[in-house]
Amino acid sequence: MQYTIRNLPKHLDRAIRERARREHKSLNEVAIEALLRAFDLRGERPAARDLTDITGTWQEDPDLDAALAAQRRVDPDLWR
Repeated sequence: MQYTIRNLPKHLDRAIRERARREHKSLNEVAIEALLRAFDLRGERPAARDLTDITGTWQEDPDLDAALAAQRRVDPDLWR
């Protein structure tokens, strides 16, 4: 899930940036940790994505292979 948060107070922005710098983390990581603490959700872990439902389902497609091969061809005239 993605959010955009606008109009953060300057002192909050400074605090987030300072913590991120001090802990060598991204702003995103620090903001998520702060939100988890604020909502007392620290013990919960995000659900892991299990890919077993798609494992082994690849089907060969000659048309796709041909299209990919055409995209990978280098036109020497374009590289002059």
